[in-house]
Amino acid sequence: MDLKKEVLKEHSKAQAHKLADYVGDSASRFKALVEVYLAGPYRITQRAAWPLSICAEKYPDLILPHLKKLLDFLSKPGIHDSVKRNTIRLLQFIAIPKRNYGQVTAICFEYLQSKNEPIAVKVFSMTVLSKIMKDEPDLRNELKLIIEDQMPYGSAGFISRGKKVLKQIDQLSKITITKSV
Repeated sequence: MDLKKEVLKEHSKAQAHKLADYVGDSASRFKALVEVYLAGPYRITQRAAWPLSICAEKYPDLILPHLKKLLDFLSKPGIHDSVKRNTIRLLQFIAIPKRNYGQVTAICFEYLQSKNEPIAVKVFSMTVLSKIMKDEPDLRNELKLIIEDQMPYGSAGFISRGKKVLKQIDQLSKITITKSV
């Protein structure tokens, strides 16, 4: 299957799942999809992001060899919102290696604090940061402050996820205090 041609055929849920089913758990097919995603132009990248995210959800280990390239790609200016959304979304499903914590944290905090990012990008960023804060307790206060600052102006989705993450922060903080006593 020519992934680039298939990506261009149509932009639909059915097509995204068709491509994800084709890739399956094949590392070589996943690599080919990542290459299509990274090569662009933006329309191809945008359309390849969805099946990439679906594959990462089903087979999270496939993403690890390509994680650094995907994170570097997110750091480029002018990335389409759907690319950000699907790439940050896939980070929710993988065990992020500690060596990538700094870059992932910087990207997610930038998206979360931006007034211009769509709600989905912010919400997925919140979730990814909540995963990292389990290993990096120093992030908890900063994440808590940012969420609390945006809650009064947030959408229903932001508020819902924000409450869950704040609850996690409180629970983790209590565990940390109990362990230190």
